[in-house]
Amino acid sequence: MKLCKFSDADYQGVVDALVNRSNMDLFTQDETVRKILNDVKEKGDAAVLQLTHQFDRHDLPKDKIKVTAEEIALAYKEVKQEEIDALKEAAKRIRMFHERQKQDSWTYEEEGITLGQMVRPLEIAGIYVPGGKASYPSSVLMNAIPAKVAGVERVVMCSPFPDGVTRPHVLVAADLAGVTEIYKVGGAQAVAAMAFGTDTIPRVDKIVGPGNIYVALAKRLVFGIVDIDMIAGPSEILIVADSSANPAYVAADLLSQAEHDEDAVPVLVTPDADLANEVRKELDKQVKDLSKQAIAEVSLKNNCYLLVAESLQHAVELANKIAPEHLELSVETPEKWAEKVQNAGAVFMGHYTPEALGDYLAGPNHVLPTSGTARFSSPLGVYDFIKRTSLISYTKEALQKCGKTVTMLAEMEDLGAHANSVKLRLQEPGK
Repeated sequence: MKLCKFSDADYQGVVDALVNRSNMDLFTQDETVRKILNDVKEKGDAAVLQLTHQFDRHDLPKDKIKVTAEEIALAYKEVKQEEIDALKEAAKRIRMFHERQKQDSWTYEEEGITLGQMVRPLEIAGIYVPGGKASYPSSVLMNAIPAKVAGVERVVMCSPFPDGVTRPHVLVAADLAGVTEIYKVGGAQAVAAMAFGTDTIPRVDKIVGPGNIYVALAKRLVFGIVDIDMIAGPSEILIVADSSANPAYVAADLLSQAEHDEDAVPVLVTPDADLANEVRKELDKQVKDLSKQAIAEVSLKNNCYLLVAESLQHAVELANKIAPEHLELSVETPEKWAEKVQNAGAVFMGHYTPEALGDYLAGPNHVLPTSGTARFSSPLGVYDFIKRTSLISYTKEALQKCGKTVTMLAEMEDLGAHANSVKLRLQEPGK
């Protein structure tokens, strides 16, 4: 980890590197992913099965690609009741939050003109749930529930089953979230299958959910054939803290991201140099107790920054430039400083609001923009699973009133047929 003060010669260089960060080179495996996409497009299920054998070490028969009702029932038996209850509580809170995001169709009328917007759900959504390094039932809930709240009837889920090992918590979460079908397929081949469709896996309208570099690349390459939510990079957290912060809490929250991935980016920005030093000591201490110590240590070594800013105001300004996925305001008056936040995926306010609450139970979505894309992007939500269609209706009298203007605008662009389509309607019958 690197502790850097605003008075240090390399401070601005460190800041610039964070602002312009991107740990995902979306071209490193470009040719490999293109080949996978083409294979699945041309060969369908045969390619999916071959790639599943190659990458997941799973000899999957074609008739076993789809998870059965019996497998889901067995999953419930393998999961403890208290764990099922926890998933149900999380699902309830996630659903409650996302219900508030629903949008309605609307129209308005004005002198013979009716204008409006129809809001309709997508017909079929695909969610990708990673499974190479761990089991992520929370990701199932966060991706599927907004789709169901939006009114999507068919929610298709793809997730790898490395070595053929079933992950019962994921299956239970999918059932609770209302996923309509689950396929034991991961990686770029799963994205390809959902984008192009195979005999077994349906073509979807949109693919959402995070994954590794191959999944991210595949989503980028199929965008336009289907819609996607975002290209997710490594997890990241930025904590703005003042002297009221508990260094043990701050360190624990930095580590909650560091344990995700060797490329995770944990950052502290504070005007208090003493706090930064105490946080560094706590990081060295707490990392030794983690089950994923090896992963967290790599993240701390390569991507962790403890920055001492000139003031709390400057700390928040820096946070806006970095535009983090997760922003914690571990300060005495978080509400005051939250008003100054412009760019962040999610903001966690106060000393008793660790980022982990957002990952699991609070309700807002944990699928968030990374790598600075919070400058222009938003968390996954109900709005990702709807489409808007414009409504336009003119009476004859309304057309006569504005027809001359329309034809003039069309003729400015030398589009005579456009102009004529209006002129014909303006003429009296027989003339």
